[in-house]
Amino acid sequence: MRLTSRLGIGFMRALAHVPLPLVRGFGAAMGHLLYVLAKPRRRVVDANLAVCFPEKSADERKRIARETFVYAAQSFLDRSWLWHAPEHVVASRLKVVGSAGEIDALANGHEPTILFAPHFYALDAAATALTMHTRRPSTTIYTTQRDPMIDAWVSEGRRRFGNVTTLNRVDGIKPIVAGLRKGGILYLLPDMDFGRDQTVFVPFYGVQAATMPSLSRFARLGRARVVPVLSRFTRGGYEIELLPAWTNFPTDDLMADTALMNKRLQGYIDTMPSQYYWVHRRFKTRPEGAPPVY
Repeated sequence: MRLTSRLGIGFMRALAHVPLPLVRGFGAAMGHLLYVLAKPRRRVVDANLAVCFPEKSADERKRIARETFVYAAQSFLDRSWLWHAPEHVVASRLKVVGSAGEIDALANGHEPTILFAPHFYALDAAATALTMHTRRPSTTIYTTQRDPMIDAWVSEGRRRFGNVTTLNRVDGIKPIVAGLRKGGILYLLPDMDFGRDQTVFVPFYGVQAATMPSLSRFARLGRARVVPVLSRFTRGGYEIELLPAWTNFPTDDLMADTALMNKRLQGYIDTMPSQYYWVHRRFKTRPEGAPPVY
């Protein structure tokens, strides 16, 4: 296992120096191959798309499914240059756009801020771009990898630029809230199903979906603003868009806040459905008595 991990990380370090068109081309070929070979994961994607886009034709959903495997592979390989290429190369491939006020606040503000970063495949590019744009203390939460060497590689990559703390989900909420109350930034990805004990059921594309209520909870406890971050693939790298901070959020109603988060997320996904993380079993936890999706 350690030899495999060492070889994999070495490959990514070497790939960091390959021209981006070749990296993207390799990723596209790998994605098409995965679409054919990774049948269990393809069934997950197909089920997600059928639930969320019943109005689309079977051919349209198949196109989205193929594209999502390509984006998944490309985003994985792009971590090579995001985490290992020279800083000027990384900076040249990442463009931060959107609200001028939010871009300035990211760099120079002092208010507690949660960056709501949905699971688009470009999420690591967005995290890198935003930490390159600020020296403010920022925190991100991640799931520990089973291989300690890979876990260390991922954590180091995500801390490469800026003043970043990576926390595991088992570290609890105290360090997160403390960081926010000191005027820090939290890069939060709450749009996943982590099981019945950690989620609430709210609609997602009209279907009750187990959803983390952490966006509302952390915003309330940390007295923080919520700024959505949308990350998109471009030919030359990535575009990261900061949208205006949400108003009247959070409220005292955790369920309503989480439902609103999912509703707004749907609007973001509809602008680039192929780039969302459909490989995740988004509907694996079902309400009592509801039939399984997968």
